[in-house]
Amino acid sequence: MRIREFKDVLEDVTDHDADPEGWRAVAGDRAGGVGEDMYLAHPSAGVFFLKTYAKNPFEVHGVGTRVARSLDDEIGSFLPERESGGRFAVQSPPEDEDHAESVANRLETVVETHADAPTTPEDFFDDVMDALESPAFGPMAYDQYDRPDELDSLADRFDEAEKLLSEELDDLIEADEVDRGFM
Repeated sequence: MRIREFKDVLEDVTDHDADPEGWRAVAGDRAGGVGEDMYLAHPSAGVFFLKTYAKNPFEVHGVGTRVARSLDDEIGSFLPERESGGRFAVQSPPEDEDHAESVANRLETVVETHADAPTTPEDFFDDVMDALESPAFGPMAYDQYDRPDELDSLADRFDEAEKLLSEELDDLIEADEVDRGFM
């Protein structure tokens, strides 16, 4: 298992050629200490585990790793389905001004289309993510005040990664001289 900076792991997610709509996520408070845990998973891309914390309102630091090469039924049972209600997306910035203008035009068309037609929030979200060329998006189970039960179940399945990433994150927190999270 290779532990890396969380941004590098997210770059792996965005660079993966998996179907952008096939991703699912679970996130919540870290079990012990400052920060949050997040699992991102896709049937063909695998399962990624991130531990992060906010050093201040403008800086997030963290570590992560790929914990499984594929998503099997057992692990998938801990991840939300489309109807779960919560959503997440991983975004990449536009490459240049022309690309940004093209994305903005597509987004405007999506908003106008959905304003004129009956639609569901899930369909609107999916169309917006397509317009923004999001490389990864989907349903998410998230609790900003606690830990979803599914997060604990995944941590039990990947207990070695849990321990190693916690140690690495604790070292980052200590090096940054942050003894509590920014809220």
